[in-house]
Amino acid sequence: MTRSISVLGATGSIGASTLDLVRRNRADWRVVALTANCRADALAKLAREFGAEIAVVADETCLDDLRAALAGSGIEAAGGRAALVEAAAREADLTVAAIVGCAGLAPVMAAVERGGTIALANKEALVSAGDVLTAAVERHGATLLPTDSEHNAIFQCLAGNDIADVRSITLTASGGPLRTVADLSAVTPAQAVAHPNWDMGAKISVDSATMMNKGLELIEAFHLFPVGLDRLKIVVHPQSVIHSMVEYRDGSTLAQLGPSDMRVPIASCLAWPERMDTPCAPLDLAAMGELTFFAPDEARFPATRLAREALEAGGAAPAVLNAANEIAVAAFLDGQIAFTRIAAVVEDTLAGGNMPPPPRSLEEVLQVDADVRVWTQELLEKA
Repeated sequence: MTRSISVLGATGSIGASTLDLVRRNRADWRVVALTANCRADALAKLAREFGAEIAVVADETCLDDLRAALAGSGIEAAGGRAALVEAAAREADLTVAAIVGCAGLAPVMAAVERGGTIALANKEALVSAGDVLTAAVERHGATLLPTDSEHNAIFQCLAGNDIADVRSITLTASGGPLRTVADLSAVTPAQAVAHPNWDMGAKISVDSATMMNKGLELIEAFHLFPVGLDRLKIVVHPQSVIHSMVEYRDGSTLAQLGPSDMRVPIASCLAWPERMDTPCAPLDLAAMGELTFFAPDEARFPATRLAREALEAGGAAPAVLNAANEIAVAAFLDGQIAFTRIAAVVEDTLAGGNMPPPPRSLEEVLQVDADVRVWTQELLEKA
């Protein structure tokens, strides 16, 4: 049976992997909406290929280019934040939410308020707006399918089991490219983005190098899987073969294994509650030889500690952590600060005495995010 799908962030890495799977199973899918920030030509090419009903650029200045590229196709073209939200609100069996950053919050909320099924790949939705988003999911009867490899692994390990029987959940971390580097203060942006296992964008690669990515995933897991912070653990697993584990009260631990290819967790969401083929090569455990595990070194990589402390503080603290980290990572990539200053800037922002009240709506979350970016930039300028 043909199903309908919208891909928010169609030209990014998650969008590309999603559409690769749709392309391989073309008769199974009808594409409703495809969106991008501004890459009008790339978006128009995808919209034509998949026969999308509408293509949307978030940056309205790119709308004329999109219209020109879609001329004669019969595909609707739109631009701007309101158009992005309207596209997300369109009826679809599955909405893949892969817009990076807080720009993705309003579209995710629009899909949730429609009561839809959302394959969630936007970290900020749960990190910055976890309480607001989960309340909306419950209120509107929406379904969230986690697309991050770690959370999707947990989701798979929980299938058919009662979450009340969970003793602990363990997120695995590769440790990034700098786990064995002695002098972190001298690390360059090129070193920080050279991830050994995953092909990712610069920002998320730096987050992996600082371990902040795992801290953000800890916050996501807290909202997705309500077992309590004390039952959420992190272990460094350099091979990135086991993507996460769930331990049950009888002593059984279920682990999800797979290649380092985002098409595996995406396929889990596309086919849910069933399975589908992917082009990914099967694991060859004998060729790997061994899988290793280490406790996180929070003295050298304090980001996971900061994330846990932000969760314990609650309220606006996770949103503050996320926004401050984005500004600090951008400053590092621009050569303004040392690698070791990224976590320090985040910690200084959290401790700065400007903690806003807990946000109660999407608008308040976005205001917190905007304010914190200003405070963090001011802190950087003073330093």
